Amino acid sequence: MSTSLGRRATGPMARGRYSRTVRLSSTATSGYNRRTPLPPSEETLTLLQTYENLSPQPVPLRTVLSFGEQLSPESAVASAHFTLTEIPKRLAQRALATYPAPTNIEENRAFTRRLESLVDAHSDDIPILAKGFRESARYITPAATSAFLDEIIRSRIAVRLIAEQHIAVSHAIETPHAGGALTRELGIVNKKTSPKELINMCARFVTELSDATLGTSPRLVLEGDLDATFPYVPVHLEYILTEVLKNSYRATVEHHHDDPGPLPPVVVTIASSLLPPSPQRPAYMSIRIRDQGGGVSPANMKKIFSYAFTTADSKGALSPTGDDGLDGGPYAAQHVGGIAAIGDDSGAGSLFGEITGKGLQTGLGSIAGLGYGLPLARLYASYFGGGSGLELVPLYRFGTDVFIKLRALDMKGGDEVMI
Repeated sequence: MSTSLGRRATGPMARGRYSRTVRLSSTATSGYNRRTPLPPSEETLTLLQTYENLSPQPVPLRTVLSFGEQLSPESAVASAHFTLTEIPKRLAQRALATYPAPTNIEENRAFTRRLESLVDAHSDDIPILAKGFRESARYITPAATSAFLDEIIRSRIAVRLIAEQHIAVSHAIETPHAGGALTRELGIVNKKTSPKELINMCARFVTELSDATLGTSPRLVLEGDLDATFPYVPVHLEYILTEVLKNSYRATVEHHHDDPGPLPPVVVTIASSLLPPSPQRPAYMSIRIRDQGGGVSPANMKKIFSYAFTTADSKGALSPTGDDGLDGGPYAAQHVGGIAAIGDDSGAGSLFGEITGKGLQTGLGSIAGLGYGLPLARLYASYFGGGSGLELVPLYRFGTDVFIKLRALDMKGGDEVMI
């Protein structure tokens, strides 16, 4: 019997002690040893049961952000206590459940390093899940798949928001701005998120990806409230924009493949509805992405937001991350940090190489393939509630309009933002 395993074992179990070794006979030149770990200890089982019984409850986003409003060593330690309270309830994982709560800034520094390592270790969870569901699709209904993934990905978003907010606060303590005063507000929410800047950045990436994959790309036209800004999580908007633009660019190129003349442009309109919010009405930022890529057939519209549904052949798609066309969402290939940023130490010359080399917080992946792009984009768009979301309106055989409505996270209007 020939045995081949394509993935290296990682994580705590890969480095722990083992009780026995099972040898799998193989026709290969050398055998493969698979070690079976010891059963969980009684202490571990007790801890897991304790945190399993503490069902996670939504927490106000205001609470998560408050630790960065008046930055100080005390606020960083308080953020660490909050993180150690909330994340284990969502993960039931002993790695943090047994971690002692920091009492000073030195202990918080060690805790933050540990938290960063956990964030990095779980950066490819969504691609792994995607591979598993793809391989088991014949045994699980699409409805069951969607229900499971929606729940687990929402929980993952909350965990990442809490973890990255604490990491951002702790990093700011170590690198205060000029003058040494720790008073600036920072973290996962950028109060001046610019849709125009993010659209241009994502469009440059998608353009190079389209040129490399399909041989050409349509022109981008930006219109509307180009100077508008609003408080939001930039990494979420980057992922949403990248996924929608990838679909629009590919559809436009393929639909007009045999047409003479230039490709019709992809038109993006920014509409700010940041009116003075009321207790009943939060403020929004709206974005419409319009293409002439032939639209979506009525038969496919029922499945367009289903996980793993795709109209593309992933075998022919370019994957700049080297992950077989899998796209892990906005945290799949990012550097740890609260706000999207490009590093300074990559020697890549082009934007395409720059993004893939520096881990820009966009949804890196193939231009088409697995089919998780739109469902994940809609999940991120609707995550903060209040009527936000993503809607796709096709005009079959002509094109598609995608409407993105995002709630401004200024905490001034509507119900409390919960995560």
